[in-house]
Amino acid sequence: MKSGILIRLTALAFAAAASAGLLHAQTDAQFTQFYELPSLYNPAATGRTDFLNIRAAGRLQWVGIDNAPRTFLGAADMPFKLLGQRFSTGLVMQQESYGLYNSLNLNAQIGYKRKRWGGEFTVALQIGMYDQRFKGSEVYLPDGDDYHQGSDEGIPMTDLHGTALDLGAGIWYQHKIWHAGLSVTHLSGPTIKMGGENGGDAAAGQIYEFKAARTLYFMGGCNIPIKNTLFEIMPSVMVKSDFTFTTGEVMARARYNKFLSFGIGYRWNDAVTATVAAEIKNFYLGYSYDYATSAIHSASSGSHEIVFGYRLKLDLGEKNRNRHKSIRIM
Repeated sequence: MKSGILIRLTALAFAAAASAGLLHAQTDAQFTQFYELPSLYNPAATGRTDFLNIRAAGRLQWVGIDNAPRTFLGAADMPFKLLGQRFSTGLVMQQESYGLYNSLNLNAQIGYKRKRWGGEFTVALQIGMYDQRFKGSEVYLPDGDDYHQGSDEGIPMTDLHGTALDLGAGIWYQHKIWHAGLSVTHLSGPTIKMGGENGGDAAAGQIYEFKAARTLYFMGGCNIPIKNTLFEIMPSVMVKSDFTFTTGEVMARARYNKFLSFGIGYRWNDAVTATVAAEIKNFYLGYSYDYATSAIHSASSGSHEIVFGYRLKLDLGEKNRNRHKSIRIM
C-alpha cells in the first residue's frame, strides 16, 4: 500500500512540475557522516593528507516506506606532486533511487595546493556526468482519479532517460587544528532533457526537462583533545543552500584513543542523529541512525547509514606535513 501511494505521488509530482515546463531538484545525496565524505560536496577536500583515501557508503532513508530514497556512494582521492608543485585528484560516484526516479552522478576532480598561514589551501574543479531516469512504465493511476487520466500528457507512461554535463568548484583550507571549505555543486546548472528510452514519448515529440539546482556548501570542523585523557572532541558543521532553500546540520563526536568514536547531531527541521565508528589501523567503519523530527516519523522507523573506509600511505618524498593535529583547551 505504501509503495503504491509513493509511486502515485511521484508521478503526480512529476506531472505538476512538467506542467510548469521544467523539473527542479536538489541532487546531492544526504549523508549524516558528511565529515567522512567531504569530497562529495567539495572537490577541494581531496588530498587533505598524504594518503590514498577510499570511501564507500550506503544509506537507507525512511525505513518502513517502500521506494524511499536509497543511496550508494564510492569515492577515492589522493595528493600528488608534479614539477615540484602539490596537486590532488579524486573520483566520486553517487547513485540514488527514489520512487520512480533513478540518478547517477560521476565526477572527476583536480585541485591545486599551496602552503599558506600555517596550513594548506586548495582550489579545485570537478567535471562529470549527471544521468537521470524515470520509470514511466511503472506509473499507476487508479480508476476513479478525478484529477488525472491515463492519457494525461503531463504524466509520462514510458521510461525516460537523459544525461548532461555537470561542473563544480570549491576551495578548502586545512590547518593543523581545523579545516573549512566552500563549494558550489552543479555550477553549470545542467538541464537534462529526458526523452523516451524506446522512442516512446520522444517519438511523439514529448520532452521533459530536469534541472539540477546549483547548491552552495560550507563545511567546517576541528579536533579538540581533552588534556591528560585519551579523549578528543570533534565538532563538525555543514550548511547548504540552493538559493531557494537553506538548511544545515551539526555533529559533535567524542573519540577515544583514536579508535572508537560516538556522537550526536541535529539536521535543521529534519532529524536528530547518532553515530558510532571504529578505526583500526588504516580501516574505518561507521554507522549512523537518523530519527526524523518531521511528520514523516509516523510512517518511518528512521534512516540507517554505513560508511566504510581504507587509507594507504603515499610516499611523496616528504613528511606528512598535513597530518591531522589538534589544540588543547582543558
